[in-house]
Amino acid sequence: MKPTRLTAIAIATFIVLGALAARVSDTSSPAALAADPLTVVRGAAAAGAVASRVNPPKPPGTTTPAPTAGHFVTLPPGSALPSDAACAAAVRPMPERRPDNAVANHTVGTNSQVPGVTGNFVGTTDELIEWVACKWGIDEDVVRAQIALESGWHQNHQGDFSTDASTCHPDFRTVIPCPQSIGLGQIRFPYHGAAYADKNAIKSSAYNLDYTYFRWRSCFDGNEGWLNGFERGQNYVAGDVWGCVGLWFAGRWHTSDANGYILRVEDYLNRRIWDTPAFANF
Repeated sequence: MKPTRLTAIAIATFIVLGALAARVSDTSSPAALAADPLTVVRGAAAAGAVASRVNPPKPPGTTTPAPTAGHFVTLPPGSALPSDAACAAAVRPMPERRPDNAVANHTVGTNSQVPGVTGNFVGTTDELIEWVACKWGIDEDVVRAQIALESGWHQNHQGDFSTDASTCHPDFRTVIPCPQSIGLGQIRFPYHGAAYADKNAIKSSAYNLDYTYFRWRSCFDGNEGWLNGFERGQNYVAGDVWGCVGLWFAGRWHTSDANGYILRVEDYLNRRIWDTPAFANF
């Protein structure tokens, strides 16, 4: 695009599209992957999570009703969480902004290996975002912003490309470099293999989101104390919404990489990027 003669609206569109593309361009080539300081960090962090986390987040249950209307907000650490069905009943109707998600958005999870993660909902992409925000007790607009940065709300999005086929799901090993990360939340195969049981993270938008925010809730509830044994910008504590957002990207607690990612998600949130014309066509 040539910005020299664009109108003010077109300039804004150009800026937004550049921001949306940043996540892809950071990780979509072998050279970028080799230069990515998170390649090793994420592996160590995932290993620490598997080895050190003792108490998983409380699974959603039928005893806690979901809100019947309005905005889904962040629930305090340790909160009892609404059930799949309660949240499904509370979702507000939303139009589909990503028609390419149609099949995945209407595929529920099957044979899940992760307690509490089901992917048991179908609907439009924005309705799925509402459902998972309700289920795991996180502000729905934080989810909208983070998923916009991760995938532009496209379940078929791929990232974190690698020249090592063994680090990619078998379905994606036919072309090298191959993607390690798949879906709305960009779940990274080498470190979150359980999410790929029965290809759930690939085939089901709801499951992809469900697993992503199950991990966020585990962090938010205070179950990731292993983080204090690694490089960090400050000590890990429960109840830090943005620290847990940054952890998903960096695998570390408030490091410069994590904080940079947090700022990008906050920027998308502040601009409500999902409501912009540029996002509608991305």
